Amino acid sequence: VQLQASGGGLVQAGGSHRLSCAVSGLTFSNYAMGWFRQAPGKEREFVAFIIWSGAMTQYVDSVKGRFTISRDNAKNTVYLQMNSLKPEDTAVYYCAAVRYYGDYTNGYGYDYWGQGTLVTVSS
Repeated sequence: VQLQASGGGLVQAGGSHRLSCAVSGLTFSNYAMGWFRQAPGKEREFVAFIIWSGAMTQYVDSVKGRFTISRDNAKNTVYLQMNSLKPEDTAVYYCAAVRYYGDYTNGYGYDYWGQGTLVTVSS
């Protein structure tokens, strides 16, 4: 199983950016997907979640209204559209897959993880 996160880079505050996570080695449509992030010197934090069909999404309060998680089951890919970026959004962003979820904000419940992609937001 591979989760390949991509799209990280340097963005100015107020700008937009999109992350992608390409998944292989599992039946993608059977898995809910999450995005997490870890800023320098901080613990990993839940960012966004989407169920297998895309019909339900959830976000951490700090990104609500700015970030949008989506998925394309035909392409085995999950996306994180990030708008109105702030310097505090600077972090390594990770995608993760979970077959049966309970507390989707808890990273320890996820089955598979990607390698992370760095997003740096300059002020």
